[in-house]
Amino acid sequence: MSVRVLLSTILTGVVFGKIYFHETFESLDKWTEAEGKTGHFGLAKEEWGITTESTRLKTLKDGSFYGIATEIDEAVENTEKPFVILLTVKHEQNIDCGGGYLKLMNSLDSFEKFDGDTQYEIMFGPDFCGSTRKVHAILRHGDENLLINKDVRATNDVYTHQYVFVLNPDNTFDVKVDGKSKQKGDVKEFWDFEVPKEINDPEISKPKDWVDDPMMVDPDDKEPEDWVHEEMIIDSEAVKPEDWDDEDDGDWEADMVPNPEYKGPFTPREIENPEFKGPWEHPKISNPDYKEVTNPAHRLPIKFIGFDLWQVKSGTLFGDIILADSEEDLEAFLWDDDKFEAEKEAKKAHDKANEPEPEEVEDEDEEADMEELLSEAEKADEVTESEPEDTGVAHEEL
Repeated sequence: MSVRVLLSTILTGVVFGKIYFHETFESLDKWTEAEGKTGHFGLAKEEWGITTESTRLKTLKDGSFYGIATEIDEAVENTEKPFVILLTVKHEQNIDCGGGYLKLMNSLDSFEKFDGDTQYEIMFGPDFCGSTRKVHAILRHGDENLLINKDVRATNDVYTHQYVFVLNPDNTFDVKVDGKSKQKGDVKEFWDFEVPKEINDPEISKPKDWVDDPMMVDPDDKEPEDWVHEEMIIDSEAVKPEDWDDEDDGDWEADMVPNPEYKGPFTPREIENPEFKGPWEHPKISNPDYKEVTNPAHRLPIKFIGFDLWQVKSGTLFGDIILADSEEDLEAFLWDDDKFEAEKEAKKAHDKANEPEPEEVEDEDEEADMEELLSEAEKADEVTESEPEDTGVAHEEL
């Protein structure tokens, strides 16, 4: 807890929650990379930003799987208090395809064997690939990993973003990105922990004679005998040209013109269907597979966290990771609009400072002098070629 927050707590008497874990990546002493993935993660500073002197965890190898994990000193659970996660991510490389999410586990048999098959309680964080731009919020249920059933969109750019996931003991939740709530509500409504309580009775089908059309064609509405179907008729005023020659021009036929009597296709009117029974509703029966799930938000105590990722292009930086039991605990570490804007300005300054120098344009006089020298050299070559060869033989006097 920062000094400012601590003093505020003492002076106001407000009791904040507890921060169980706070990683700033000053070192990786407590972290272990998975077998076959050593050296894929490392510590690095930002190329540009507002905290360029601080180190962060960075992905270092293109087209690679990553695995790194650590143990938490004190397990975190949310049966009586909220469980709050803060994840800070900056895809400085402008990621094209890859993840930036965190896995939180109750147990881990081996740091070296930590991989995609390792069971976790929560997976949370951004994931980008092509048109996929989402924030994963996955909760374990038995042997299943349940994805949130409503998308949480994420912005894919080169700037720092902060992701917050709150799981409350009353089974409500909130997912925030950069301080703004993206999805919130009842956990059961957003994750499919339960199958429907009732299902359609498989033994019953809709009767073949069931009438579910409220309207029908009036059987007494017959097409009038004088109904005109012809859309085009022969032009009655057309006259065969006097110079028409049947032998040379063929049989003469008058042009067709729109029929002024044409009424279009006949459509009988509709009347209320006396046999209409309304929409057929499939009878329901109790679902034998239904099992009520109580407290789906409650997780097994979290004792380990780690990154199990795949990235095509490396360069992602991970900053503050915090596990706490109150959102107020995060306040000192959350960015406000001023910080986000300051980072954008830092990017502009960095880009400007690293602009390639403009190519030097040769002086016009120097170009003219060079052209003159080339011209004189060409003339000298022409003179040399036109002179007779010296054979070395003296002419005899007559």
